[in-house]
Amino acid sequence: MTDGRLLDRARRLWTDLAGVPVAFPDAGLAVVVAPESQLCPPGWVGIVTLGGPRRPGGWPGRSASLSSGCSAASGSWETEGMDQPDVRRRDAERTRREILDVATAEFADRGYDGARVDLIAERTRTTKRMIYYYFGGKRQLYIAALERSYARIREAEARVNLDHLAPADAIRRLAEITFDHHEANPDFIRLVSIENIHRGEHIAQLESLAALNSPAIRILEQILKRGRAEGVFREDVDAVDVHLAISAYCFFRIANRYTFTAIFERDPVDPARRDHYRRMLGDMVVSAVTTPA
Repeated sequence: MTDGRLLDRARRLWTDLAGVPVAFPDAGLAVVVAPESQLCPPGWVGIVTLGGPRRPGGWPGRSASLSSGCSAASGSWETEGMDQPDVRRRDAERTRREILDVATAEFADRGYDGARVDLIAERTRTTKRMIYYYFGGKRQLYIAALERSYARIREAEARVNLDHLAPADAIRRLAEITFDHHEANPDFIRLVSIENIHRGEHIAQLESLAALNSPAIRILEQILKRGRAEGVFREDVDAVDVHLAISAYCFFRIANRYTFTAIFERDPVDPARRDHYRRMLGDMVVSAVTTPA
């Protein structure tokens, strides 16, 4: 391959990675880097000049107020005009979210011991070094994925207003939220199963552990309190017991799908029976907490 063709390929590759059109002048080498690029740390935007004086510039739709310079001779970095904190924060948040998305799938598929940070880096628009920068290490990344997975179901519960519903309807609706969430998030089920294999050693390290548990119990306690006040719920029902019953049903249906199907020749996640299983959960929970007639 001639030097010209090799240089053309290098330029095309750089353009693809940089995320913006790049002009390679005859004198010096000016390299443009965009926030979406894979060629600079997350949150950095600007122009890098190698082998020549740094000069400002820009690209369509981008601000040139943030620039970075690199001297090929000294290898030193300069920054100026760092006045775009919102852009940098959004880029950092996006990168962190992408890493967590891939890491959650990797840990759920391979377990904590089998998951590889190298593979997670390959599947994201970042590097292993940046994963360590954001999370500190494999253990911290796993804990962050576990924490976010639990937080999402708490967020789903909190988004639904149950106060306008009668107590029996409210507790049925809460059970349905868990049913829907677990079915839509099988990685969450696998991740929790893996953490139980490790006997909860990682989740016990979460500073937010109480915050992950208390909202679910508090919502149930409020519903049970209203039901008791109206004389429709039993006095001896405990919110944690109700949470256990709902979680056990919804978790088993996803976690044990394949063994259950093999033994009983009935798929608990069969779409044709979904409404039946969802209604059955609500009926069992309401029946368990309702005052006998």
